[in-house]
Amino acid sequence: MNIYHELEWRGLVYDGSEGVIDHLASGPVTLYIGFDPTAKSLHVGSLLQVMTLARMQRFGHRPIGLVGGGTGLIGDPSGKTVERQLLTEEKVEENLAGLKEQLSRYLDFSGDSGAQMVNNADWLCDISLIDFLREIGKHFTVNYMMAKDSVKGRLGSEAGLSFTEFSYLLLQSYDFLVLHDRLGCTLQMGASDQWGNITAGTELIRKLRRSKAYGLVTPLVTTSAGVKFGKTEAGAVWLDAEMTSPYQFYQFWLNVADADVIRYLKYFTWLDREEIAGLETQLADAPQARDAHRRLAREITRMNHGETALALAEKSSEVLFGGEIGDLAAADVLDIFGDVPSTGVASDLLSGDGASVIDLFVASGLAPSKGQARRLVRDGGAYVNNVRVGDEQAKFTREAFKGGQVLVLRKGRKSYHLLQVEEA
Repeated sequence: MNIYHELEWRGLVYDGSEGVIDHLASGPVTLYIGFDPTAKSLHVGSLLQVMTLARMQRFGHRPIGLVGGGTGLIGDPSGKTVERQLLTEEKVEENLAGLKEQLSRYLDFSGDSGAQMVNNADWLCDISLIDFLREIGKHFTVNYMMAKDSVKGRLGSEAGLSFTEFSYLLLQSYDFLVLHDRLGCTLQMGASDQWGNITAGTELIRKLRRSKAYGLVTPLVTTSAGVKFGKTEAGAVWLDAEMTSPYQFYQFWLNVADADVIRYLKYFTWLDREEIAGLETQLADAPQARDAHRRLAREITRMNHGETALALAEKSSEVLFGGEIGDLAAADVLDIFGDVPSTGVASDLLSGDGASVIDLFVASGLAPSKGQARRLVRDGGAYVNNVRVGDEQAKFTREAFKGGQVLVLRKGRKSYHLLQVEEA
């Protein structure tokens, strides 16, 4: 199958250059997608483009991941309402290292025909302004540049557009030209908001090299409610486990809306038509089972964080519904119950025989009095670390606290509270 048709049935074709279908069918194509190093990690908003490179490689094409070490010093006005703060060279270099590691999880960089990683600072930081204006700038009219959506949107805004960001289109076009010359790259891909930048690059190659180059863009990913994808109340969902834990990452995908889950299965997983069609049927017949959501969360978490992290994320997810806490670390418990109320408990109260279950439930506020705490225990509604406590005389020392730091109390099925040790 032509990779174009694979992308098409997955809903990943928004627009493309004339002739791009035949070009992709003609043999292995070298293509690139650019990634902006504004942070040390990509977030899930970039994952569609990462997966697009990976799909192209699976179909025998040669992907290039371009990391914008040069353009990252300038800033892309596409989709931005205000000019962003410029990054230092040191910060860009720090971010580049993280992005390279993340792309290697999805792309095979081994062998002569493997994926390649390039940094546009290697050529953008070496060319002089005069040379750039003479060799590149003279091929673009201001009228042409002002007609681009990324420019028009900002010119009409209160923030306006600086010459710095206005020049971004020329720099990205030059990237395409350099990759065409050095690596035989004939296709640039990206999100639909990059269409203007991409077509400018194809035009530059046509003018300077009398050669045909192509563009192919995917839709911008939004939720069914029209909200920008990858944003939560806590902020962006990152691919870096230190910035978004595997548990939080898993929960993000598990909690997508029913209206989005099948589309995201097509976008972000390797599942084929038959598997996705089966999950779509299950969603229609038994939406409460959430089979499609679990499959989505499993596939992407495994791909990004590995099997071990997936197993821990699933175990952590079960803990929320009363599963055994077992040998989870204190950090995992705090991650799982990050939104649960917590109370500090003095470490000296846990010395000796420890604190009674009655006192702990009263201290947490889950029981307003010792009498009600006793009734809660007798009625089987008191849980410590998700284990039911039936003895009113039970006591707990610091050893019961995960990592010696945190204890999970539960009243009934859903009322949780954390106790965290406060050192004397």
